Amino acid sequence: MNLTEYDISHPYHAVVARSERITSEDSAEVRHITLNISSATFNYLEGQSIGVLVPGPHSFGNTHHMRLYSIANARQGEKQNVAEIAICVRRCFYLDEVSGEEYPGVASKFLCDRRAGDEILIVGPYGRQFLAPRDPSCNLLMIGVGTGIAPFRAFLKHIYSERKDWKGKVRLFYGANTGMDQLYLNDKNNDLALYYDEETFEAIHALSPRPHLDEPVDMAAAVRAHAEEVWAMIQCDKTYVYVAGLSRLEGQLDMVLSEIAGSPEAWKERKQALIANRRWATLFYA
Repeated sequence: MNLTEYDISHPYHAVVARSERITSEDSAEVRHITLNISSATFNYLEGQSIGVLVPGPHSFGNTHHMRLYSIANARQGEKQNVAEIAICVRRCFYLDEVSGEEYPGVASKFLCDRRAGDEILIVGPYGRQFLAPRDPSCNLLMIGVGTGIAPFRAFLKHIYSERKDWKGKVRLFYGANTGMDQLYLNDKNNDLALYYDEETFEAIHALSPRPHLDEPVDMAAAVRAHAEEVWAMIQCDKTYVYVAGLSRLEGQLDMVLSEIAGSPEAWKERKQALIANRRWATLFYA
């Protein structure tokens, strides 16, 4: 769905409760931002998103610029506070293809510059296709890059901290340029370490082979190294696959899963079966 198709006519007022940088000063800036929405009347589930409205004026006469962000906490609220909701925001920059000048991302700059007490407008929640199954015996195969880990943080908090009954296998493949870019898995914020003692959970890290040259994360290598387990999970009728992050991740996965399946045709057939049974969900951004 195009962003212009979302209904933003009934926004909620949210107040920044906390804005915490979760990467080191020598890495790209990523912030975990907690919003207080005590006046809101909506409910949400893990895997859904909210829209942030950046006040204008903007190009083409728009009064607001809207950007979607995945909710990074479970349905009981951030730190079990139902009045709080969290998002993960990377400060982005874009290069003008003609001039070569660098410009800050409209929404990311706006959010990363907010401090506790600042008020913003949000809309939503949106999305129903990226939800965890109800059956606790199902397997979850989660593959994410960068801030694409946000919905998986929410999934893990829900199934292990709130439900506490998950018996299916849970595998998280997570990619970042460097170790300090491993959001929620570094010295700044290590939330996901809480689940390392769970017998059903394992996290597999994928890093850029040459981060100083800004080479993409080698997710294909990480998946290939665990090919036998990944393919066994994908063939199981109780496995749900979730992929989130930069759009180029889709091509990487199709390539390596075609190898593991034996041919592009075999992978295409299996992927279509997953999609048809609503066990394949993606959340990509540019």
